[in-house]
Amino acid sequence: MPKDYSPFTPGQPVPLEFFVGRLAEVEKLIHAVKAATEGNLRVLFLTGERGIGKSSLAAFVRFIAERDHLVLGLHTFLGGVSTLEEMVRRVFDRLLKESTGKTWHEKIRQFFGNHIRQVGLFGVSVEFSGGEQELNRFVADFLPALRNLMDKLKDEKKAIFLVLDDINGLAESEKFANWVKSLVDEIATSFKPLPLCLILVGLEERRQSLIAHQPSLARVFDIIEIKIWSPQETEDFFRRTFSKVNIEVTKEAMELLCNFAGGFPVLAHEIGDATFQIDTDGKIDLNDAAKGIEVAADVVGRKHLEPQVFQAIRSAKYRKILRKIAQKPFEIAFTSRDIRPRLTAEENKVFHNFLRRMRQLGVLQKDPEQGRGAYRFANRLHYLYFWLEALRAKKPQPPH
Repeated sequence: MPKDYSPFTPGQPVPLEFFVGRLAEVEKLIHAVKAATEGNLRVLFLTGERGIGKSSLAAFVRFIAERDHLVLGLHTFLGGVSTLEEMVRRVFDRLLKESTGKTWHEKIRQFFGNHIRQVGLFGVSVEFSGGEQELNRFVADFLPALRNLMDKLKDEKKAIFLVLDDINGLAESEKFANWVKSLVDEIATSFKPLPLCLILVGLEERRQSLIAHQPSLARVFDIIEIKIWSPQETEDFFRRTFSKVNIEVTKEAMELLCNFAGGFPVLAHEIGDATFQIDTDGKIDLNDAAKGIEVAADVVGRKHLEPQVFQAIRSAKYRKILRKIAQKPFEIAFTSRDIRPRLTAEENKVFHNFLRRMRQLGVLQKDPEQGRGAYRFANRLHYLYFWLEALRAKKPQPPH
């Protein structure tokens, strides 16, 4: 039976008390926050692989900025958003929710005027009663709106810390790319500075997409790239999180958990949660850790392998090839020369098409540093799933 409470939070930003490492990145972001409080515009792009903890880092820095630097923090998630109008609506909606219960809430209500409505018992939301034309006006007047906002809050706040997170849909929009560039240019050329720290959060390919639409953005963003946790940081995370619920972890189990997490917070949470659910005696041993990792593999596969990837690997031959590539837990790179001897004659016949299809789907990418015929998994989460699937495939199946 599942336990009522888990200290791990797979699929969600890391709670502040479990935030680990990232000291250099935090210092860079706080430096930008301080610059904004002095009236200087700062525009950053926070990037890193899926599951690396981008949203958690942004949330942590926002907490520090609000606590220590009198900053108005607006961390806005834009999943599924593809228009500027909906982006602005969500930013303003976040502003209203953040002001609820604060001493300056009435100023925010005055700021929005009749565009506020009460929503049940759970707070407020923005209602753009003017329809599409009104929405367009809010997009066009976004900068003046921010200036008016700071004027109203000048006694309470020194700057705005605006995080636009999960910009997948918007990154493909030329309008969004031009909007960001125009916003930056208007602030930079204005005689009245706006104390704003604007952070876009997304994969590197999203930044490249924006630059493709608006090349000048290449000079606009200060890039902060998040790397994977070190082995010590990964161990600190597991030890701190399990200790919160008074669970001990043996040395051997800790080594296994850390190895399979691979420095990725998203994997650490999935593995930790699965292992926590399996444990029955308040002590994680090697057997608990091994079972937890196997359970987590299925969860990782379902959550992080895009539907089109699953569709493409329904082929039994493709799945077998993937298992034969994923022989060791951390060797995400390989060469055709090494793999072909492991394949059957039938698998060799489709191997070229397999590589082409996996590259199209973004599962594999060429690895020019290793020479001709070298490839690597573009996403470590994909590799982990296929490696664990290969392990399961080797186990004898129970009789039916």
